Amino acid sequence: MHRSILYGLLAVLLWSTVATAFKLALKDFSVIQLLALSVSISAVVLWVVVLASSSRANIRPTFRKRFKLLALAGLLNPATYYLVLFEAYDRLPAQIAQPVNYTWAIAFSWLAVPFLKKPLRRVDKIASVLGYLGVVVIALQGKSPADFDIDLLGLSLALFSTLLWAGYWLLATRISGDAVVNLAISFSVAVPLVWSMVLYSGEVWPQNPSYLSVIWVGLFEMSITFLLWQKALSSAVNVSKVANLIFLSPFISLILIGVILGEQLHLTTFAGLALILVAVIWQQRSKTT
Repeated sequence: MHRSILYGLLAVLLWSTVATAFKLALKDFSVIQLLALSVSISAVVLWVVVLASSSRANIRPTFRKRFKLLALAGLLNPATYYLVLFEAYDRLPAQIAQPVNYTWAIAFSWLAVPFLKKPLRRVDKIASVLGYLGVVVIALQGKSPADFDIDLLGLSLALFSTLLWAGYWLLATRISGDAVVNLAISFSVAVPLVWSMVLYSGEVWPQNPSYLSVIWVGLFEMSITFLLWQKALSSAVNVSKVANLIFLSPFISLILIGVILGEQLHLTTFAGLALILVAVIWQQRSKTT
């Protein structure tokens, strides 16, 4: 097996655990506390990687040429994106919040119209209908619309998070240079902001919390797994073959949600997720043909 596939599979397996880690961490910590801790852990890890590698030569040029853009990126991700995403997970079952997050690729195609001046293709429109139909199927959880009892604010936040993530990647297309240094600077900008939010909130720190899930989020949602994924793509002979591994993640994640969190998984969750993934895969493949 080529090492790029091994890196890719490891990244996918780690990303598959984070939805469960979010919910476990939110049992002990508030949304803002989880945000501050995980962003700080991730920033430290990213700087350790930068300073221990050849990337350290890019620190000064990056600060000089791209700091303003990277500061803006840091306000968007991780600060705002994860604040919204964690709040969505705090309000929704993980089996709803997690699949909805995969519609960000559809949101990207819509945001690309005004920001990149890219026309919306027919396939994008059809994929949008399929993808958001999948969201509806997941949200209903096998019930009729008359019995709809989901937290609408939580669902709205989950959908809004996809716009934020898509917007972040639109901004990222304008930022060149060393990706790891860029990410380290962006996260560093976010650290004082998120901790000021903690202080302003006046929330009481939990007594005897478990930090394992928070550390897991900081390591494997925001930093190390990103680096593994970058390594997988950069060493790949066939990039699309590696990239397609990411579609294993939501199904593995749902299994972990059922086993570890004990959520009763609904068939409609898998049906809705299938609609979302069909829409995203069809949309992505149409760009290469």
